[in-house]
Amino acid sequence: MVSSFKEYKVFAIVFGVISLIIMFLIYNKLNVYKPLPVYQPTMVSAVLVDSTIQHKKKYHKIADFSLTNQNGETITQNDYVNKIYVADFFFTTCRTICPIMTTNMAAIQKEILNDDEVMLLSHSVTPEIDNVAQLKRYAKEKGVNSKKWNLVTGNKRDIYKLARKSYLAVKDNGNGGPFDMIHTENFMLIDKKRQIRGFYDGTNLDDIDRLLDDIKILKQEN
Repeated sequence: MVSSFKEYKVFAIVFGVISLIIMFLIYNKLNVYKPLPVYQPTMVSAVLVDSTIQHKKKYHKIADFSLTNQNGETITQNDYVNKIYVADFFFTTCRTICPIMTTNMAAIQKEILNDDEVMLLSHSVTPEIDNVAQLKRYAKEKGVNSKKWNLVTGNKRDIYKLARKSYLAVKDNGNGGPFDMIHTENFMLIDKKRQIRGFYDGTNLDDIDRLLDDIKILKQEN
């Protein structure tokens, strides 16, 4: 009887130790840090990428820029140095996907409001309509915090080049005038090295949650 009890006790201890080891391994497996991809033009749908860089497989970064925000201030890449940021393309008179995108960008703003590492950047694809005064009205209506979120306008050619050659985010409107764009629902996550680390459907709440999670991963990386 005593011998059987001792054998049971040994078995229970061994079983317990093995169980703890298995649980530990499973926990670590589920919580392994998985870096986000660094997107290159060859990894993105060709319809969103300028033909001159569709072959590019590495070293892709967001180009320098100089645009004007809702307060009439000049915004450049220097305002985003050492920042993680979310970028998109929109226009203020859009009545389809833009209102949803803006609402979801405002939700992201709320989440990162007190995070000095993260900012937002929205580019107008109709700069001929979206002048500073129009952007100012729109920003006020949508609750844009100028310290976190810039709505920018500028030369249409410059915005087109950024959209197609840097952010890989809009379609070319072959039926329109020069530099006409068909913007998409894409939100792009940009790291501190000016690299694209994620694409998200700006109208999809599940994708917004995924974007917020990916921001946390980038913050670990940095």
